[in-house]
Amino acid sequence: VTGVQTCALPIFSVGSAVKAGEVILILEAMKMENEIVAPCDGTVKQLAVQKGSTVATDALLAVVG
Repeated sequence: VTGVQTCALPIFSVGSAVKAGEVILILEAMKMENEIVAPCDGTVKQLAVQKGSTVATDALLAVVG
């Protein structure tokens, strides 16, 4: 996903267990919702974006470990 987007909805909170491929947040760009999935099984360690915040290309979105 490139360009400026808005964080529409974090699905999980810090401390939540996630599995690889699960949607962890949704970014909205040009009225399209883009699902961002966990790259691996683990725990959400950090959410670097908040609902409604503007997100730049290549910005850190979340840390799963």
